[in-house]
Amino acid sequence: MTTHHTPLLLGVTPEEAQIHCIFIHGRTQSPEDMREQVISRLKVSRVAFVLPRAAGNSWYGARATERLTPATREELDRSLVYVRSIADDLSRRRHATPLVIGGFSQGACLALEYAMKYGPWQGAMANLTGCRVGTVECDRPFADLDRMPVYLTGSDKDPWIPVEAFSGAVENLARARARLRCDVLPDRSHEVSSQEITSLEDLLSAIVDDRRAAL
Repeated sequence: MTTHHTPLLLGVTPEEAQIHCIFIHGRTQSPEDMREQVISRLKVSRVAFVLPRAAGNSWYGARATERLTPATREELDRSLVYVRSIADDLSRRRHATPLVIGGFSQGACLALEYAMKYGPWQGAMANLTGCRVGTVECDRPFADLDRMPVYLTGSDKDPWIPVEAFSGAVENLARARARLRCDVLPDRSHEVSSQEITSLEDLLSAIVDDRRAAL
């Protein structure tokens, strides 16, 4: 059985943090790519970033928009359990710390599936170029997210997450009662834009400020 690897830790330690952030890389990528493309561009403090590391640099073999097969379900479930183990470890290291789970591309799709299986949690979710995994005909988990803040982005020119899949995720999150904000970025290629970085930074900063007010 393929197992995923030790995550990359950035920022402050989980014991010192006012926020824990799990940020998941995309297909063929690595935590180091997310450090360069996302984390290093954020101007936030008091955040412990945990960047999961997929075996073979992929969380599951199929495209997100393909029908779920038994093999894909097994790969997806294994990846979700791995992310859950990271979240549980963070909670043990500092209990009741707000958690932001997010990712880019396949990582954003995995985060969305995590929310639909294990959500909601105290914190938020940030899906940069994401959608549900599978098709509308597939049997997929569905959770009441109970007004949990969610940020979701897409583009009309993204080759991996078509507009139809993005809009399907919007509908799912609306039905799940997420407090949803969406950005559609015309002509943006498959990358993380400066606008998305600013929005993620604003989300993290807002949670830090709320956390400080509660101390």
